[in-house]
Amino acid sequence: QVQLAESGGGLVQPGGSLRLSCAASGRTLSAYVLAWFRQAPGKEREFVAAIGGSWSGGRTYYADSVKGRATISRDNAKNTVYLQMNSLKPEDTAVYYCATRDNVGILTTPNYDYWGQGTQVTVSS
Repeated sequence: QVQLAESGGGLVQPGGSLRLSCAASGRTLSAYVLAWFRQAPGKEREFVAAIGGSWSGGRTYYADSVKGRATISRDNAKNTVYLQMNSLKPEDTAVYYCATRDNVGILTTPNYDYWGQGTQVTVSS
């Protein structure tokens, strides 16, 4: 059973930065896609970023809303994926979730098999 645990959320001022981490257990995830989604109050869960497994050479994908401000990366030795967010805006406020799936393909829809519990990011002055 795959388990994912996010950390690194918190309160940050507009223009600030955060690095979110997601540690995985139960499976070596180097071959699998790892993704970040977020969900703001009253809104649907939306795709943020994804990184492919070893088959893809670690190809990355980003939502237009974070492109240029976010960087997704993975440390296969630690079975961990990271999301570096810079130039944060109030509209980035949401619970951020990491996810993975049994199929190695990348999706930008929330059709993933395994999810973490989420970490709250609040951008406010």
